Amino acid sequence: MTALPPGTAPGTPAEGVADAEDAGVPEVAEATVEADGAADTPEGAGGAEDRDGDSAEDGGAHGDADEARPSAEGAGSPAPAAEGDESEAGDEGEAGDGAAATGDGAAELSEAQAELAAQRELRARIEARKAEKEGPVAAGTKLSGQAADLLAAVRAVESGEKPGASFFASAPAPRRPAPVPAAPAPVRTQAPQPARVAAGPEALAAVRAVLSGGGAPDSLAPQVTDALGEQAADVLRTDPWQLLAVPGVRPEQADGFARALLGAECGPDDPRRAAALVAWTLERASVQGHTALPIAAVKAALAERSVPDVDEAVRHAVAEGVVLVFEDGVAALDAEPDDAEEDAPEEEEEAAPVEVLLGLDRYALAEESLADGLARLANAPVKDDGSDWAQAAAAAPSPSAAELIRAVAGNGLVTHSGGEAARAESAAVVSAAHGLGLRAAAAAHTRDGRRRLAGAVGAERAFTVAALLSGAEGPGRDEDGALALDVLVVQDAPQLDVEGAAMLVESLPDGCRLVLGGDPEVLGSAGAGRVFADVLAARAVPHVASRTPDPGPLGELVSGIGAGELGQVEAPGKEVVIVPVRDAGEAVHRCVQLVADSVPRAIGVPPEQTQVITVGHGGSAGTRALNAALKQRLNPGPGRFAGFDPGDRVAYAEAPGRTSVGVVGSAGPDGLHLDCGGEPLLVPKERVESALRHGWALTAHQAAGMRWPAVAAVLPGDAAQGLSRSWVYTAFGRAERHLSVVHGVDQALPRAVAEVPAPARTTRLTPLLTALLSTPEAE
Repeated sequence: MTALPPGTAPGTPAEGVADAEDAGVPEVAEATVEADGAADTPEGAGGAEDRDGDSAEDGGAHGDADEARPSAEGAGSPAPAAEGDESEAGDEGEAGDGAAATGDGAAELSEAQAELAAQRELRARIEARKAEKEGPVAAGTKLSGQAADLLAAVRAVESGEKPGASFFASAPAPRRPAPVPAAPAPVRTQAPQPARVAAGPEALAAVRAVLSGGGAPDSLAPQVTDALGEQAADVLRTDPWQLLAVPGVRPEQADGFARALLGAECGPDDPRRAAALVAWTLERASVQGHTALPIAAVKAALAERSVPDVDEAVRHAVAEGVVLVFEDGVAALDAEPDDAEEDAPEEEEEAAPVEVLLGLDRYALAEESLADGLARLANAPVKDDGSDWAQAAAAAPSPSAAELIRAVAGNGLVTHSGGEAARAESAAVVSAAHGLGLRAAAAAHTRDGRRRLAGAVGAERAFTVAALLSGAEGPGRDEDGALALDVLVVQDAPQLDVEGAAMLVESLPDGCRLVLGGDPEVLGSAGAGRVFADVLAARAVPHVASRTPDPGPLGELVSGIGAGELGQVEAPGKEVVIVPVRDAGEAVHRCVQLVADSVPRAIGVPPEQTQVITVGHGGSAGTRALNAALKQRLNPGPGRFAGFDPGDRVAYAEAPGRTSVGVVGSAGPDGLHLDCGGEPLLVPKERVESALRHGWALTAHQAAGMRWPAVAAVLPGDAAQGLSRSWVYTAFGRAERHLSVVHGVDQALPRAVAEVPAPARTTRLTPLLTALLSTPEAE
């Protein structure tokens, strides 16, 4: 297939959809772009050239964290980084305490608050497990569960403490039996747990005093106490660099704060500074999707921050428990090789090098918990009534669905990959299991994904992952605290971050069958980890790859992109149209023209069903500029509800990495009321400014997990560096009937598809799974 030539539609002239206006950039387009910042948006004024914080380079880190950070005053005081600093979190609103509320008006805690409570409960269990692990971290010791038992057995045999035969005679510890499917438990909702109590006024006052003494704005006090706890004031007096634990604070700001507090005692070689910088470097890496970093990368980052002795800095951070070392990390910290190493034979020197990783305990323990949980599900016996499952497979809607049903029949953990059409196959598993009398459910990443899923399996068995975990939706919990399920299918598995996935797997009972399904080509999760890709890479559980192609010209185009080729496709129904532009101003004008006029007239899709997707929030054709222009054309108004008007399309960041798109209905003393595809949603008034923005235009990361009848992908010239194959695949794949590509990047588009893969993420889940699970024999 030949590459798409710029300015040429694959089988459709551009004039068929976009009315050409060849003479320059119309004044109206310029006016709407200049109105950005005065368009009553919560982002505020400014045309900062921040590329999409959630672009491929950021590994799913959703930009614009600055919108959620308080401003700083004074030299050296902590201030929000400039827009476009890709190291900072949050295009989903990093101020996110996740306290999103549902629109039912009930006097209960919100879904997001319940989700936070569930996360804290899991983290408490993880911290308890961490407390049981004593001594330095040596190779192989950061294991738990079955892997730790096996390692202890091997070491006992090696030391002569026990004979090898003794471990074969012992019977495995009994597991809880899987729930009997003959009498499904009634559906009931778990009551959400209370959220953590906010810091008291005395603690806040003490923190404000310390912040003021260091020249930092006292408005940071709530964030500081949230990050450091009730004793935050004492912590900061003892170690001012702990201010780096607050999201948005940068090293130079923490240095200024420390100088103001410590005076002459402050220096670049202070071990407290080094330890805090190590932790900050790894937190920054987690925003880009990494759960650990090579030790060389950490040392290089410290050197950039003028740390005199990076080796000693890393040693100190490890000794203080700030970070954990994996593989042969402890030995690698020694600067000088010992005599034994110098005298080692050449054969041993040729051994394959072992990569040394440093990681924060929260991600390390989450990955280990996840690996243990996946191994538990994979190894637990499942009830396999061959005849019933065989009949269900015979009635499957496609050969791939039948293959998946057969795989689920005899295995506790199965992976499933494919495009949009493959979602029907995993949905068929839920229907088949329900028909066999099992308690089955399916979960998606977004509300839109749940809506589409409900059409296939029924609303009573379709949920979002977040609502399932929080107890706001779903079957409730059994007496052991596990979800009352026998089969769970998770669609959009690439959107699972390691902490959310660990919580989900920890919540499943023994004997439950888990299907992780999704499209491995889409953009990854907004949080740390690459769970779905790591499970696939381990090749340790049965995997079913869908053979059902996505239909039509759009399916053909997107499938080619996944294979690294931007091909020309026949589009007799104007399914794909290329609209060439010369600059960003023209891109904004053509985009507005497409959404408001051309697509409704030529394709029959109204403006409210057309979604604009672009690479970044900032810039002259980013989401801010596009939303300002689209609001002026589609729903002009003064922004009487905190910058929004009834009828505005908005994007609400319920939690980092999870966006809901809706329409503003009304405002009340409790907040702003939205209509999300017929589902009411309340945005609390304290979150309107930080977590809500206009949503006619989104980034590809925000759009992941959702689909619309028509999509306009806007690619201005300055977007070239933000493009990758996964970005293009995700953006183009959001369209169901029609895709318009506002094309201003020339050959950068086919080059990105052919040559720019998704940025790699450093994680540990694959080797952990490999150690816990044996590789199945190839069929």
